[in-house]
Amino acid sequence: MTDTRIETFLTLCRVMNYRKTAEILNMTQPAVTQHIQYLENYYGCKLFVYDRRSLKMTPKAEQLKKYAENVLYQEKKLKEELNAKDIVSLSVGATKTIGEYVLAEHISAFLKEPQNRISVNVDNTERLLGELSRGEIDFALVEGFFDRGQYASRLYRSEPFVGLCGAGHPFAGRTVSLDEIWGENLILREEGSGTRTILEQLLAEHNRSFGEFERVTTISNFGLITRLLENGGGITFAFRAVKEKNDRLAEFRVSDREIFREFNYVYLDTPYSENAVDYFEKFRK
Repeated sequence: MTDTRIETFLTLCRVMNYRKTAEILNMTQPAVTQHIQYLENYYGCKLFVYDRRSLKMTPKAEQLKKYAENVLYQEKKLKEELNAKDIVSLSVGATKTIGEYVLAEHISAFLKEPQNRISVNVDNTERLLGELSRGEIDFALVEGFFDRGQYASRLYRSEPFVGLCGAGHPFAGRTVSLDEIWGENLILREEGSGTRTILEQLLAEHNRSFGEFERVTTISNFGLITRLLENGGGITFAFRAVKEKNDRLAEFRVSDREIFREFNYVYLDTPYSENAVDYFEKFRK
């Protein structure tokens, strides 16, 4: 069983406030302080410091956090394993492109085995990585950037990152110059999404930003985005998988540059996580 002081530490890492940590854990604030002081004395290092009035984690705290998250996840999986009855149950996260356009056949193959169970949460990269750190999912399939120093990873597949518009749009099937795109309504995913972050980085390579477009529309739902594109409501940039089964959409390129980005398994660096990825991967065609 994991020491309750580790749970206190991880909660404080998440909310970065002693009072809120006490409320979440139904403890007194002095008890939270005592737990953190015990860990600091035990490990012989400072875990939190105040920078002006803001609480900050020290590098040692970052190191302990990664270790503690792994330990808690392994304890959770061990408990499940000890209580299991010949059932394999996975909890998986997937970013929206992967969850909505890529995973269906893989999950169908996985579910053909009667002992297999799966739950899938489709959300943006930022939220999924938070769930991963808290041990709420076994692994995430991520289309965007993540901290490779904090998580283990494995390539799922590479995918072209393309411009998308309606089939009747003037850009359809063309190679356009960078200057041509600024007069368009750019439809973007929400903050924290992988596709938004990728596009932001690509523009930054040319010292450009979203603010240079005539209009920017932010929408978190891919279904609504594709319907707007079909109706000529703007352009977006996304993975080719979004377009593959929709003949009302068309691709375009900017300056004849073909861009590929990775879909990755992302997981905590533990044997249970590695085994979960290995098992799920067996069912991919």
